[in-house]
Amino acid sequence: MTFPTFTSSQSNPRARGKELGTHLREQVLGNLSGYADLFAVAGATDAQVRAWGEVALERSAAWAPQLADEITGIAAGAGLEPWQVAVVNARTEILAAIDAVGHGECSTSVVLPADGPARTVQTWDWHDHLRDAPVLWELEPRPGHVVRTFTEAGTLAKIGVNSAGLGVHFNILRHDSDTTDVGVPVHLIARRILDEATTVEEAADIARSATVSASTVITAVTGSAAASIEISPAGVAVIPPGPDGVLLHCNHFLDEDLAAGERHATERPGTYDRLRHLRDNVEGLSVADQNGRALAMLSHAPDDAPVCAHPDLTQPLNQRWETLATIGLDLPAGRLRVHQGGPCQVTEATWQTF
Repeated sequence: MTFPTFTSSQSNPRARGKELGTHLREQVLGNLSGYADLFAVAGATDAQVRAWGEVALERSAAWAPQLADEITGIAAGAGLEPWQVAVVNARTEILAAIDAVGHGECSTSVVLPADGPARTVQTWDWHDHLRDAPVLWELEPRPGHVVRTFTEAGTLAKIGVNSAGLGVHFNILRHDSDTTDVGVPVHLIARRILDEATTVEEAADIARSATVSASTVITAVTGSAAASIEISPAGVAVIPPGPDGVLLHCNHFLDEDLAAGERHATERPGTYDRLRHLRDNVEGLSVADQNGRALAMLSHAPDDAPVCAHPDLTQPLNQRWETLATIGLDLPAGRLRVHQGGPCQVTEATWQTF
């Protein structure tokens, strides 16, 4: 199984968005419908969701007007209102506003070896009813600068890499400062980093420039540098690799000051088990072979850390979690390597290079 792919031919943001919305209309509509179901189960009304989407679009336009134009273009191509596509991009902010909780989520590993480029891998866990949402998208936001991203249909970016040799991994966080006053969507921060940044420092500066309402961590990586950029309404912290060149992140804050407002600590304690599993398997996470790195992440609950998640179908859809993808960055090539599913299903033949 592979994820759908799309390569944009348009350079104007609104035209590029309309092209994507037209070609991936079915996927965008399905993604919006899946989130509408998720928000409803979590207790949000249609009026609340629309209001949050409208505010998200307004805040996006003030911070990155070209990205707001692209959202408007996607809506035009897919036959939607702009606020509806803004909802898909602001799903992290809306979930924070609803105060939705759960026990899934992602694990990221970056190793900077002495003898070569960064070696990365992450699992992407999300609700199983949204397993058809991901797409692989290639675009050229400015001449000669190519961005490739694994994202959800209609969402401007998530995990990705650019032709300048910088890539990002992406994990959700929760913080006491998260608010209902929707700010710049964190997925747009990831996209703007991919569009503009060539260094980890530039990526951190872009993150600091956004006023956010929800928390996340974007791990920015180049061939020889990396940092986990922890983002929350309370501030932004930059976590460097250890002296051994290893940088691991799950779904809790590592910065001492931001950790004082940690939410996942009590709501999703499995994040600590997953980080311990990564630390215990650094040797495997350091190998050059991506299949080997993915297998080093393999661990199932309840006996071990829940790095590879499988849904409990007895639970409501907002409490069902599945590892929908396993992803690594090939920074020298400016490519993604993506496996549809969790580490327990990987083989050498299941990787999709994009």
